[in-house]
Amino acid sequence: MPETFKAAGDLRRLFVFNGGFFRQPRLHRILTLSGWKPVLGLPGPEDVIGLWGASPTAWRGEAMARRSGAGLLRVEDAFLRSILPGRARGPVAGRGPVGLIMDPLGLHFRPDQPSLIETLIPSPKAQACKTEAAQAIERLIAADLSKYNAHLPDAALPPPGYVLVIDQTRGDASLLGAGRAEFLAMLNAARDENPGRPLVIRSHPETAAGLRPGHFTSDDLHAGESLCDGPVSPWALLRRAEAVYVMSSQLGYEAMLAGHVPRVFGQPFYAGWGLSRDQHRFPRRMPAEITQLFAASHLLAPTWYDPCADRLTDFEGALRQIEAEARAWRQDHAGHLAYGMRLWKRPFLSQVFGGGKGVRYTNHPLPKVTLAWAGKAEGLPQAIRVEDGFLRSRGLGAELVPPLSLVADDLGIYYDPTRESRFERIMAEPLSPGGAERAAALGQALIAAGVTKYNLGGALPPLPPGNRILVPGQVEDDASIRLGAGLERTNLALLERVRAENPEAVVIYKPHPDVEAGLRPGLIPDADMARLADVIARNSSAAVLMAAVDEVWTITSTLGFEALQRGLKVTTLGAPFYAGWGLTRDLGQIPQRRQTRADLHRLIHAALIAYPRYHDPVSNLPCPPEIALARLSDPSLKLRGSPALRVLAKAQGVLSSYAWIWRR
Repeated sequence: MPETFKAAGDLRRLFVFNGGFFRQPRLHRILTLSGWKPVLGLPGPEDVIGLWGASPTAWRGEAMARRSGAGLLRVEDAFLRSILPGRARGPVAGRGPVGLIMDPLGLHFRPDQPSLIETLIPSPKAQACKTEAAQAIERLIAADLSKYNAHLPDAALPPPGYVLVIDQTRGDASLLGAGRAEFLAMLNAARDENPGRPLVIRSHPETAAGLRPGHFTSDDLHAGESLCDGPVSPWALLRRAEAVYVMSSQLGYEAMLAGHVPRVFGQPFYAGWGLSRDQHRFPRRMPAEITQLFAASHLLAPTWYDPCADRLTDFEGALRQIEAEARAWRQDHAGHLAYGMRLWKRPFLSQVFGGGKGVRYTNHPLPKVTLAWAGKAEGLPQAIRVEDGFLRSRGLGAELVPPLSLVADDLGIYYDPTRESRFERIMAEPLSPGGAERAAALGQALIAAGVTKYNLGGALPPLPPGNRILVPGQVEDDASIRLGAGLERTNLALLERVRAENPEAVVIYKPHPDVEAGLRPGLIPDADMARLADVIARNSSAAVLMAAVDEVWTITSTLGFEALQRGLKVTTLGAPFYAGWGLTRDLGQIPQRRQTRADLHRLIHAALIAYPRYHDPVSNLPCPPEIALARLSDPSLKLRGSPALRVLAKAQGVLSSYAWIWRR
């Protein structure tokens, strides 16, 4: 992975004549990290001029190149860009691209001269990447991502079996001058070659958003034909199509990735390789495999950027970032009315869920509520239930430390076994392409970094030899106990059960920090702890303890899930989210609907990748779990709340005996 350039001497001057190179921070940053320094001035024959594709201002740089003899570097968005088009408005649209194609040869949509992508397709590099490319294509389609990603999973799709005709915005440079007449000719060809079949015209996202006009209108439709301009997934649209007609749109390329052989009327980079039915001839291009095209267009030609880590990355890194952003946008685009959110939580909840039309708060459980803290969501079946995620923070919620991860469940909530949750639905689904490998890597990284839910420090106490059983205490009025506990519903009952069934074991009891601080109920009298436990690990790190024990007994504690990641035997007395999948010894009553037999990778993928949402406190962006892990692993990064929250947390500790007042 390329490293960030730090010294000015590392950068080569890139002479530009378009203000966008300076006005768009992310564009400027990617160029800088790639070794370029955009500057104004007069270039010499040894210099390079940067152009934005074939934009209306490109002629300036082209003219200067002819006069000075300088080289040209054409810069364009990569084929995986952002949630909204760059012309859209709002904070999400303003984030900029996650990748650029910097082409020193030409433009990929101009066949009159070679381009970087065209030369890469038949190259040994693309041949060597075919396996990686095949996996990346699967990953892209499974993630439901395209260049722009403001499509919604519940958007209405046309009935299957149609011929898909793809529109584009007027004046798009890739059309090479083709206009309405050429698009109407394509439309008529689709009709003539598919008599009797329904026909669907797909509008460009910018046309649907009212940003730029397209070539077709509803007046162009015949009987049995329709215009599709809703926020539908391009992959879902392609799955239902019987045939595809395209001028030069990226959607035509994605049709090839989805297995279609499109009829291509323009001259895009993906035509001429024997994978499409082409209106034009491409003498330089020989037959190639789709994996070679994808290797060139997505793996080799682009420069990808990770905005959270602020460094260059690879295709997978960029895909993970857009995947996180798209997931957040799809859940938040319409805005939220939130209920049951404590005052101190509202600022970061507004950041996490505010990427659409924002978050408003109410103190009343209204029918219009769309977001509710899970413990307050009773009677609000329409609300998305919010709760802390499993990689939460470096510090406790009771200390008012904001979380890096939250779950937002539209069905139930993971700790409530009395009803189905989105987590259970995810566990019942097949693992996504590459999911097992990603989960394995994430799990190993978590263990290596010693990261747990709260990541509190503390040394390991002296431990006697023998079979060591770790028993984590819990908050006894916690919702996971109220809803998911079995016969044992208190810490004392848990400890008594463990001792009764393991009389010879070394029992190590770890009190819950919130309980010891007096903020939540669950204290065990000292005499009982001394009678039942061999070691009281009051201030020990959970990660350090798990590295020194043989098994864990718990009611519903998340520590049981963390123990599974570390290969420990886990016995549950309740019905936590990780029980019932064949990985734990379950002594409690598990819901019958948990029929899936899963391995550890599927559990990790569901709990840490597919189910939670993560928000990066540094970039203030949605982020993948790998970024959250990096933040939690960085001791130099302060992840505490604001100064006001720290003062409030201290006051809360002093007044802990009155905690019932603010926890109502």
